[in-house]
Amino acid sequence: MTQGAGQGPEVVRTATLRDFRVPGYVHETGPYAQNTPQGESAGPVGESGRYAPGESNPYMSSEPPPPSEFPGEFSEGYTPTQRDLPVINRGDTQQVAVAPSGAPSPAPGDGGPGPLYVVGDVHGYLDQLLAALQDKGLVDAAGNWSAGTARLWFLGDFTDRGPDGIGVIDLVMRLSAEAAAAGGYCKALMGNHELLLLGAKRFGDTPVSSGAGTATFQAAWLLNGGQKTDMDRLQDHHLQWMARLDAMELVDGHLLVHSDTTAYLDYGDSIEAVNDTVRETLTRNDAEDCWDLFRKFTRRFAFRDEGAGAVHELLDAYGGTRIVHGHSPIPYLLGETVPEDGEAGAGPVIEGPHVYADGLAIAMDGGVTMAGKLLVQQLPLDI
Repeated sequence: MTQGAGQGPEVVRTATLRDFRVPGYVHETGPYAQNTPQGESAGPVGESGRYAPGESNPYMSSEPPPPSEFPGEFSEGYTPTQRDLPVINRGDTQQVAVAPSGAPSPAPGDGGPGPLYVVGDVHGYLDQLLAALQDKGLVDAAGNWSAGTARLWFLGDFTDRGPDGIGVIDLVMRLSAEAAAAGGYCKALMGNHELLLLGAKRFGDTPVSSGAGTATFQAAWLLNGGQKTDMDRLQDHHLQWMARLDAMELVDGHLLVHSDTTAYLDYGDSIEAVNDTVRETLTRNDAEDCWDLFRKFTRRFAFRDEGAGAVHELLDAYGGTRIVHGHSPIPYLLGETVPEDGEAGAGPVIEGPHVYADGLAIAMDGGVTMAGKLLVQQLPLDI
């Protein structure tokens, strides 16, 4: 995405779709266009990013009640057929060419496992990912694995909203092979946007019960930042790779998950059971079951709203001493507001992971889709 890399600190603006806006190709014809009644237009979204009172939602056959103005107050029947976070209207992405950091590669261990790293939500921002990995010494200037026996976990959400989701998946797949050859590993978890992209590809505009009328995967994918270029480049091996991802894992006492929700408990009483159930659900290829899985993994803020109690539920069930998650941008966990277009003030300032819920939860989504930071962090994290 950075067009001026290696050419000095020139600032380059790249017109990319920002956060939760509806892309223009919603109104196109073709395999990814939305079906609207003949003679009707889907209509623009208002400046606030929500449909005005009385304005129809073109993505649903039955308009649900609008979600809470603050994104933590979801009812049990919440369904992701509207944007589930406030819209961040920051215009074009400001990017700066990143020079090699010269960071040394993580030192190999004495026969034991190498250092452990986690990566937050990427959402198609390939250049930022490469820069962050290089800064930690995990890849070299050419983007090749340079970390020896280090262990790297991605927490999910590789696509949507940003410009090159398929490029991100290709990179993670390649690094997985290179890391294994070097005696380390690079692995990834299933995010809700992987479920969304799988559903959009498999089921398209097949109606599903959303809890608030009917919806479709294709509509939800478009509404939540789906990129036509990603869909055009999506191949069978990408689909197979996504469908086989684990939903959770326990590493060095860290329970790694994508979403800050207790919905994992609905799918099994052990890590193995949860991962098997999720894969079996995807294998059945039933649109309703896959939608329910996606809907539950889209829930958020359980560890903020319910605090340490919700964290303990998961730790008691699956083990570990801390939860590490992505999914919910740190600015929203902190209750921060982000300026709209034309308003004074800078974007969110995220320096690193957010530790909360009595020190039991670590949030890793730095908000790269809202001009925040793509986070790569070595664990354990001292507080």
